Amino acid sequence: MSAQKDGWISSLAFLLFCASSIPKCGSASLQQELSPQHYFSGLEAGKTSLAFFTPSVSPGAQPFLEQIESSAEVLQDYGISVVKVNCPKEDVSRYCGKENALRKAFLFRGNRLIREFPTDALFDVNSIVANVLFALLFNEVKYIETLADLENIENVLKGKSNMVFAYVPATGTAEHRAVMEAAFVYGTIHQFVLTTEAALLKATSHDDPDVSSAWLLFYHCQQVTEPAQPCRRTALAQPLTLLSIHRHLKLMGAPLVTEVAEDPEKISTVHLQLGLPLVFILSQKETYEADRRTAEFVAWQLLGKAGVALLSRDLVDLNVLHRSNVALKTPEEGMPIQYLVLEDTDEVITLVEDKNKVKQIQEDEQEEEEDEDEKENNNQDIQDDQVVEAVSRDKKRELPLEQILVLTEENFHSSLSEAARTVVLFYASWEAVSLAVLCSYSEVAAHLKGALGVLLSRVNCWDWPGLCSQENVTQFPTIKIYKEGQQSVTYDGMWGTEELSSFILLSQVPCPLKLTTVDEAEGYLRGEIPSELSSHHHTSLLGVFSTDTSKAREAFEEAGNILSGHVRMGMYFEDDALALSRKYSVSPPALLLARSGGRSVEGIALSQHSVQDMVQMIRYQLLDIFPEITVSNLPRYLQLRKPFLILFSAGNISQMERKEMLKLAKGRPQQAFVACWLNLKKTPVGHGILRTYFSTTPSLPVLLWVNLHAGGQVFKFPSEQSITEMNILSWLEKLQAGLEIPSSTLSEEDWKPPLPAYDFLQMMEPSVPELSPKSGNTPDPPRIPGGDTARGGGDTASREEPSQESTAEEFGSPGRDLRGTAPRLAARDKQGKRHSEL
Repeated sequence: MSAQKDGWISSLAFLLFCASSIPKCGSASLQQELSPQHYFSGLEAGKTSLAFFTPSVSPGAQPFLEQIESSAEVLQDYGISVVKVNCPKEDVSRYCGKENALRKAFLFRGNRLIREFPTDALFDVNSIVANVLFALLFNEVKYIETLADLENIENVLKGKSNMVFAYVPATGTAEHRAVMEAAFVYGTIHQFVLTTEAALLKATSHDDPDVSSAWLLFYHCQQVTEPAQPCRRTALAQPLTLLSIHRHLKLMGAPLVTEVAEDPEKISTVHLQLGLPLVFILSQKETYEADRRTAEFVAWQLLGKAGVALLSRDLVDLNVLHRSNVALKTPEEGMPIQYLVLEDTDEVITLVEDKNKVKQIQEDEQEEEEDEDEKENNNQDIQDDQVVEAVSRDKKRELPLEQILVLTEENFHSSLSEAARTVVLFYASWEAVSLAVLCSYSEVAAHLKGALGVLLSRVNCWDWPGLCSQENVTQFPTIKIYKEGQQSVTYDGMWGTEELSSFILLSQVPCPLKLTTVDEAEGYLRGEIPSELSSHHHTSLLGVFSTDTSKAREAFEEAGNILSGHVRMGMYFEDDALALSRKYSVSPPALLLARSGGRSVEGIALSQHSVQDMVQMIRYQLLDIFPEITVSNLPRYLQLRKPFLILFSAGNISQMERKEMLKLAKGRPQQAFVACWLNLKKTPVGHGILRTYFSTTPSLPVLLWVNLHAGGQVFKFPSEQSITEMNILSWLEKLQAGLEIPSSTLSEEDWKPPLPAYDFLQMMEPSVPELSPKSGNTPDPPRIPGGDTARGGGDTASREEPSQESTAEEFGSPGRDLRGTAPRLAARDKQGKRHSEL
């Protein structure tokens, strides 16, 4: 219905324009000349007529008669008839008297006189049409003289209707006629306001407008909700004609932002129909709200110059670069849509105003792509960072991120209340480790799919630096678990899928878990309690306390808070705690350590009652007695800063070797070295380690003593001897006595990568806020212009005047960054395109 109405208005206005502005093949004559009696007797209710009375002989009347006859056809288009009334010589009535004859014209509606005009005010067609319509549209067009009058009308219209404010230097001009003809068509839709006061025009502007020219401003009052909020204004930038007014009002009546869900090539809006370009802001569902505000901000800036549409990538399969964030469609037929990568909204505006900008941007992007490809090809063979290399290799692989909620500044806090626990990955889309962790995180999401009470989400800190600073995220990546009413827990373990899943699952269980009966305690040691972890194999740690060991119990509880997510801890402090602990040959306070599903329970007396000592002791006790060294657990054992007695094997070690090594490890509790083994098939990096120790890889299995923290000496167990506890102890005694010669000695120099690290901070734009624990604010958003511009250029002063416009924040503007759009900013891609989001 709205489209039909717009089409009717458009057609009518165009016909009116043609009727009044284009010469005709023939000219309509005035109605038949009537006598006063015939004229007044023939007046019909609701019919409008313009009459002038003249005696039979009218010297000097020819110029006026020509103009009034020329205007007759135009006025007929508005339902106004023009009548010449011949006055008899003897008629001295009001209309035929000497003071009125050919000195005044009279406008009647029915038999009611609306207005009388001096004929010297009707000097040409423009003045006749303008003044007649002005009188006829008395209620539709309000004439004002002061700023107070304008403000009163504006206040009345807020939330109800829009206003068209026009200034003409004088009435009866072509511009005055254009305003009146537009008011005749649009007067029932918008409130028209007219003035000829130059002082009023200057009062509404913030510069020194040219008062010799006509001006027209559209006041967007209908959408204003607060009485104190001013109406936005958009000026007509073209010379004031009926066609330009019609075009301007059509643009003002179009949707500010058009949401589209189909191929942009098939989209046609009123802007394209009127010869203006259409700008597409490319969006995705996760950042819809931010994208919508960005599109609205751009639309206000380009109002009257271009249309703006919000195009969802999720609904349209676009065969364009993922990092493209803006598209431009021009009204010229056959011109392809241009997909571009822009940094901020200023570039979008420049894009519309400068037609050469599109070509320049495309040429720059092509050069950058070629440079990046060349650099990537040159560096591929010498890339020492395996994480960066892996991300670069897999950069075209699509990650299954459907199960991971995208968080922004808008939905962050509300999303935290949607689940019992919310896991948040804070990352940077340009950083290699972040993207590698995002890959593991997607696997965790698939593994935990359907888990009750757990919501996995992510925040791109490059898009939302203020949010990440607010959450005290100072490094990438960071994972935090939020639970309502509790302080968030930060993950500080390895980034593998198994480790992340274990951390999330363990964080669901209170740490320590308080048990109330011996049966619960026994079930806990067997791995049956809590039930949600019964299918997962974790070493269970149970603290047993009597009533008189409250200090140790408090330290144990605090240690549990520190180790939450990393350790499966329970606590039992009922009256029969002594009987439970004695079953395992210890007395309270004590730890019961259950490995392998409770088949082996070890009792450990608690002698240290400080929190830090207890945390350190628990971490040590949870280490395996004879661990298999992997990439993920190596840091835990390196932190002990002890020599390694490590057995390298081409596969699983034999039962005899395992038995002898376990006897050695168990025989000396709290010993001064770490007994361990490494499976080269599962951890192939071990081949490189052996090549570092020896010029050639020795025959396997091979037992080595490596002291990384003191001298870096590597000793090899004699290959001719069998690996038994006695032989190893005898060999270690010789080492202590200095009777063995090291096979190699590691260099004391730091192991550094051959290539310098990326200086990301230097590459960052100065305008992008740095992430720091103390800085949580983003740069102030720009002020949105109220539209107080005319005839092309912008009005700088008007964009800063608070009395006529509000800040971008008040209108919900996202600022100048296109950060909310689906792809990343161009500047960010420049900093490392090989780190683009997978």
